[in-house]
Amino acid sequence: MLSKDQIASYHKNGFVIPEYRLPEEFIEKIRKQSDELVEQHSQFRDYCPTLLAYDTGFLSIARVPEILDMVEQILGSNFALWNSSFFSKPAKNGKATPWHQDGEYWPIRPMATCTVWLAIDEATEANGCLRYIPGSHISQRALTHQTDTSGAYTLNQELKPGQFDETNSYSLELKAGQMALHDSFIVHGSRANTSPKPRRGMTLRYMPTSSIFDRELAREIASKTTLGHVDRTLFLMRGLDLSGKNDFRIRL
Repeated sequence: MLSKDQIASYHKNGFVIPEYRLPEEFIEKIRKQSDELVEQHSQFRDYCPTLLAYDTGFLSIARVPEILDMVEQILGSNFALWNSSFFSKPAKNGKATPWHQDGEYWPIRPMATCTVWLAIDEATEANGCLRYIPGSHISQRALTHQTDTSGAYTLNQELKPGQFDETNSYSLELKAGQMALHDSFIVHGSRANTSPKPRRGMTLRYMPTSSIFDRELAREIASKTTLGHVDRTLFLMRGLDLSGKNDFRIRL
């Protein structure tokens, strides 16, 4: 469980690093599953935005009680998993992820998501660990993004320059099995991996069920991003659907 100080840090900085660490047997399972996924689907060499659409076995990680307990402390007792993704970031030529806010391309209204970012390998500055801009979530609003179609990044939406101070960045260096929880409006990104060590990371995206996963909005967003959110399956993790409008039909 998160302490009161850790919860306060999450709200102040936009992220928190719990003391909990996923057991090694879970990490080995994820490594094996992710390797099999990339072998079968080479397009996910760098990034798989729709992990559960290809392997629902990853749901076992999303349902780890200790993770759900911490998410409940942030979002409350009614929440759903709406997505999971995987950043492979291979050794020597792993792509960078541009500075961005997740909420820019997510069809959730009102926007509210707690992301669990789980390190599958040791994440360091040398192999392109995630970087946060602490406190950049405070206004709870989306900054101005632009589309990059160069293919140089894992995502094609990046923040326009001058909206944040990169010198204030925090490098999220983690051991394998460690994780961070972060807010959907925090500015974050990562450098390319030119080191000899891979930097694999898995994300779990949870939303409070007081918010609605808007599939019509997802169709509009799809026109400017490479992410297809329309057919996401929502999995109720705890509690009830407070909105009464979320569609939990299985779409796998």
